[in-house]
Amino acid sequence: MLRLGVNIDHVATLRQARGGREPDPVWAAAAAELAGASGITIHLREDRRHIQDRDLRVLRETVRTRLNLELALDPGIVALAAQVQPDQATFVPERREELTTEGGLDAVANADRLAEAIAQCKAAGIEVALFIDPELAQVDAAVKLKADAVEFHTGRYADAQGKHAVERELKALIEASRAAVAAGLELHAGHGLNYQNVGPIAAIPHMEELNIGHAIVSRAVFVGIGQAVREMLEAMQAAVR
Repeated sequence: MLRLGVNIDHVATLRQARGGREPDPVWAAAAAELAGASGITIHLREDRRHIQDRDLRVLRETVRTRLNLELALDPGIVALAAQVQPDQATFVPERREELTTEGGLDAVANADRLAEAIAQCKAAGIEVALFIDPELAQVDAAVKLKADAVEFHTGRYADAQGKHAVERELKALIEASRAAVAAGLELHAGHGLNYQNVGPIAAIPHMEELNIGHAIVSRAVFVGIGQAVREMLEAMQAAVR
């Protein structure tokens, strides 16, 4: 069954805008789980712009589904992940000046650093995913690094303008997905997915997990977290019936 991981980073973004305690991402996680989410995703950035160390620790104690921690190749954060032991660690690229993640992690260029970080996580009993662009060279690198899963960056698909551009990006995602599944990797996807464009990604054969945050949190402003999650699950399920 296709899983929905709800990314609650931007609940923390709203809290950090005032530097107070509200809204608490821990509460958002509980509401998302009660609405049917299969997991909670957070990105602990080096600059701590939204999710904080406290959030990670409390969520590890309270999440009842799966806790997926997105993290950069930062030794301090990798060590914290090994200590807290989320269910899954997803390695992503990170630049201080970016507003959001702008592309996939280059698993080829960062192979040595990734090998060390992956080994550290696996020694702590954490499943490892790599957030990569849908390119065969990146899939091959993930296989060599013994990752458990790949999460394909769907940003180019989400940003594509016009029918032909969308079809081109979707074709690249489908081809990379076939290669990943053939190599024994679990198939995930995320970034820029919303209620209008999620269907074709959910329908990719053997897709097991979608991680979606901004669209759900944005919708929740108007209808609440629970309803926003249920609506996304409906959009995903309609595509795979």
